[in-house]
Amino acid sequence: MHSRIRRAGGFAAVALLSLLAPALGVAAAVPFLVVAGAAAFAIREGPAFELFARPGDRRDRRLNGLAGFALAAAGLGLFATIPRVAMPVRVYAAAVILLAVGNLGRQIARSVTDEEFLHATAFVAVGAVAGVLAQTAIVLQTGGALDFPRFTFLAAVGALAAALLRAMLLARDDPIVMISVGFLLWLFDALAVGVTVEGIAFALAVTVALGYVSYALGTASVPGMLTGVLLGLLTLILGDVGWFLVLISFYAIGGLASKFRFDRKAERGVAQENEGARGTSNVLANSAVALAAVVGYAATVHLSVHGAVFALAFAGAVSTAMADTLASEIGGLYERPRLVTTLEPVSPGTDGAVTLQGELAGLAGALLVGALAAFGMPIGPGLVGGAVVTAAGFLGMTVDSLLGALIEGDRIGNQAVNLLATLAGAIVAAASTPLVIG
Repeated sequence: MHSRIRRAGGFAAVALLSLLAPALGVAAAVPFLVVAGAAAFAIREGPAFELFARPGDRRDRRLNGLAGFALAAAGLGLFATIPRVAMPVRVYAAAVILLAVGNLGRQIARSVTDEEFLHATAFVAVGAVAGVLAQTAIVLQTGGALDFPRFTFLAAVGALAAALLRAMLLARDDPIVMISVGFLLWLFDALAVGVTVEGIAFALAVTVALGYVSYALGTASVPGMLTGVLLGLLTLILGDVGWFLVLISFYAIGGLASKFRFDRKAERGVAQENEGARGTSNVLANSAVALAAVVGYAATVHLSVHGAVFALAFAGAVSTAMADTLASEIGGLYERPRLVTTLEPVSPGTDGAVTLQGELAGLAGALLVGALAAFGMPIGPGLVGGAVVTAAGFLGMTVDSLLGALIEGDRIGNQAVNLLATLAGAIVAAASTPLVIG
């Protein structure tokens, strides 16, 4: 275990080379290229090899992990020096450093506890602090303005995204994680306009608290919790409280619905896997379209598109997810389900099966989201906007059932069907924009 901590510390030390970027300018990638070359071709044994070697490296007699990490950092360094389209240097440094230092925090946590939640928490907390400090160090060198709310937002998003990707991938995939986080932060740096101290403090406090509650109640796995916190944070900052209330209503009610009479649903073969704890794939399948919509809304300052289009798409996607979840979780408790395409009786758990009770529960869920959106989101006149969101949710739920009956199976899984259904709900709602705003 101590060797893992030392190795993580070594990678963190290498990551600090990104802080030389302001002084090196167009040569910002050179230090990492030197490290990559030494790791791949020169270091075969000795203290440096023992410090950085992973199990596979010892077999190959080459520091492949260090070489890959350094090459990824060098690649991002090149993007940070391209004229006119350059990635901000502080974003580049934050992406490299928060990953390496976050992993050091995770390894230290692993040395004292086996609790996966605490490993992820250490990664995010330590990585986020490192990300803020990295951006601060770069700005102090370049003479720019210190914008700690923006720095904190970007560092938190980067640390959450890195922790999530690390949970899904392997340690040797750090280059993929680093590059993904770098481009993600580049995007959000352009969209995060006017982040305030109060706003980021409130967003972090609320999303972290609700993330912990979801994990403690067993409604989300650790990766699912990380995904939910990340999406919630982005929604609060790029949208506002009204958008977040719409999203969190789905997470809260949908999660509790999955737990409702779980044993009975398990007996009938219709219960959520993993004892009802939703993982990353489930959260993203139901929320990816909504996330794309809130990002689109934040980008309207650069687009000639009415913001209501994206607001309605967001609400329509969440309304669909809520309706479909309640229809499945409540409807699965009742007898005599019927196939949506033929209305023939089928066994519980059959793809595309519906019940009257499930349909009513789904409609109630869509109505709730419609009401929240009508009063808290910029979707036009309350009654009309709420009705559109409700109708979009119900239609999206129906699309989910139809897709389940027609195409779900070995090739198309439930998560893909959920994604397509939420997309359908978003399209229906967005297409109604002229009706809503006149």
